[in-house]
Amino acid sequence: MSAPPVVVIGGGAVGLCTAFYLRRQGMEVHVVDRGPVGGGSSRGNAGWVCLSHSAPVPAPGVVRYAVSSIGRPDSPLYVRPQATLAFARWLLMFRRSSTRQAFERGYAAVARFAEPAFDRYGELAAAGVDTTLTRPGLVHAFTSMEEATRFHRTQRAMTWAGYDVPADILTGRDLLDLDPALGGKVTAGYRVRGEGVLDPTAFVESLAAHLRKAGVRITEHAAVRGFRVRGGQVAALRMSEGDLDCSAVVVAAGSWSADLLRGLGMRMPLQAGKGYSFSVDLDPTPEHPLYLGDKHVAVSPIAGSTRIAGTMELSGNNRRLDWRRVVAIARASRDYLGPWYDTPDDLMALIRDPWVGGRPMLPDGLPVLDRVPGTPNAYAATGHGMLGITLAPASGRAMADYVVTGRRPAELEAFRGDRPPLRTARR
Repeated sequence: MSAPPVVVIGGGAVGLCTAFYLRRQGMEVHVVDRGPVGGGSSRGNAGWVCLSHSAPVPAPGVVRYAVSSIGRPDSPLYVRPQATLAFARWLLMFRRSSTRQAFERGYAAVARFAEPAFDRYGELAAAGVDTTLTRPGLVHAFTSMEEATRFHRTQRAMTWAGYDVPADILTGRDLLDLDPALGGKVTAGYRVRGEGVLDPTAFVESLAAHLRKAGVRITEHAAVRGFRVRGGQVAALRMSEGDLDCSAVVVAAGSWSADLLRGLGMRMPLQAGKGYSFSVDLDPTPEHPLYLGDKHVAVSPIAGSTRIAGTMELSGNNRRLDWRRVVAIARASRDYLGPWYDTPDDLMALIRDPWVGGRPMLPDGLPVLDRVPGTPNAYAATGHGMLGITLAPASGRAMADYVVTGRRPAELEAFRGDRPPLRTARR
């Protein structure tokens, strides 16, 4: 009789990449997801694979910006206060992580971890996964030279991480030549060469299909109710259809991970950082992914159309779509893309596939990639925030090594679950 499989909870990019590398090392693997594969944050995101955007969300000045957003649902960072002690504690930890020292330490940790991202995507492609990844470079556009200079300076300081930030900021005709879609009030910008973009839905679907052919079982629309623990280890997952035996479990369930890990005694201060996106046919279509810097909006050419995405909304773990946020993103994009719509009715007629998703956010902006304390065959892989697509293959490979060998890979040291300021502990 064969040993029970390693069960990966979560069918998004991180969970499926973990399953890929586990299977490549000869493990029997079973993926379970509470919804459809790729139905969470892996579906509607901007699809960036970008080393130059490795910065964690907590940063100097962001707390002041967040406070000013209260009561302003059109703000790029919107905080809707929640009357819970857990949320208050999360905000306090977020504030403590927003110092210059903490920001630079976190930025460096993620940049080092992201450095082999394109090599990892190459491994997936070589195995037959249609990653859809292209590398046209990422164009940064600004309506303010001051903001362009500030952002450019921050990125130039991190070029040791392997990305190519140009020495100069472009203006005038040189700026508009960066991409045919640029217009409006854009006054400054530059292109980071080699950065990538992919179709996240197509990538996840291809990866899932590859895993099924490789013998990985994937069960969708299956909620995990808890765990059966025997001898200090997880022996089975409690499902609505009955227990599912396992030899080990990896919790990679995005914003829902905290609820699952609590059942194993691991307390994780996880909040859903809600992001929004929609698709539209622009003329001309962007040739590059675009970062609309002053408004923190992402624009991506995906599947012959244009996806416009943005915002970070802290309003609880839910998928309520606030149309004011969609309109705010569209309105902000006009300053960079020109007046691609005229009236609110025009906007509603033009946009397709409006989406909202809860990106898993920890208060220091870094993921947790670690073993569950006191349960040696249980692991957590969550908290990737807006970096899930960039970090998924690297996370999956490292977590698979951890599960197979039982030893923490050196590259995961910065992503321990017991690092400050997290308060991860047994009950």
